[in-house]
Amino acid sequence: MLSRRVIIHNESEILEDSLRDVSWDEVRSVRNIELKITDWWALKDLTMSQEKKEYRKFLRDLPQDYENANDAADALNERQKPE
Repeated sequence: MLSRRVIIHNESEILEDSLRDVSWDEVRSVRNIELKITDWWALKDLTMSQEKKEYRKFLRDLPQDYENANDAADALNERQKPE
């Protein structure tokens, strides 16, 4: 989804393994894409599972549920998308 991990290496060893800061614009962009991808779940002739409803609510509430973009990005990466 939205990886914050940065690995710098030469051919034989890792020189740096760190996390980069992300912006709210990046988080919202990824969130908006994911909402568009899952819009079909809410079609009139389909019944959305509770798990799918909770996932889409999680996506919609992401900006107000986290104080900073890094925490939101980490939560987004940890959350499993329902099948």
